[in-house]
Amino acid sequence: MQKVILTLLSYCLIMGGLKAQRLVSDARIVYKIETPAQQGGDPAFEGGSLTQYMKGHLSRVDIDFKVVHYSYLINSKTETVVTLIDNNGDKYLIRANKEEYAKDLKEYATVQFKDGTATKQIAGYNCKQSIGKTADGKTFEVYYTPDLVPENRQYNRRFVNLKGIPLQFEIINKNGTKMQMVATKVDLYPIPGSYFDVPKSGYKEISKEELTKMGS
Repeated sequence: MQKVILTLLSYCLIMGGLKAQRLVSDARIVYKIETPAQQGGDPAFEGGSLTQYMKGHLSRVDIDFKVVHYSYLINSKTETVVTLIDNNGDKYLIRANKEEYAKDLKEYATVQFKDGTATKQIAGYNCKQSIGKTADGKTFEVYYTPDLVPENRQYNRRFVNLKGIPLQFEIINKNGTKMQMVATKVDLYPIPGSYFDVPKSGYKEISKEELTKMGS
């Protein structure tokens, strides 16, 4: 009898864990941007926001730095990325082809995540700490919820190897400083397909090289 009870208890615990985990196809996650001074963060970015949208094989990331706004339209089926930039009213569009998509995906696929012991609750979800390590040895901290698993692992290629959806994470800037994204809201509802449409007008299409020259 005792063995039967233990078996049923184990089954209930397993089923409970499976029930808690949700495969996410459509979502909107809003993050606030923090720039910790001890990590050399730029205070100019403080108060900005990042919004992640998902819909099947489509995803979109909006980053609002108050003065400059970036949008990344990612299509994992066609393996393309379109970047939209609104710099104080000057609007630019940049297309990345399959080769560039594959190159970036390969780079992020080398990032390895190792779970830590810390936990915290973010936006109503229990999250686990994980440390990401890039191929060149740089590390960044992530808190993810294993209760939400993305249907499309490439919705954000930065986290293709993560075992859940990150609700807090660090981004390493080119100068070595870090920005921290902390989720404030998680909405799980059907996202309109129009959110992922590439604008047909209003933006000047340029190349990455042209953008680099403009910033030099």
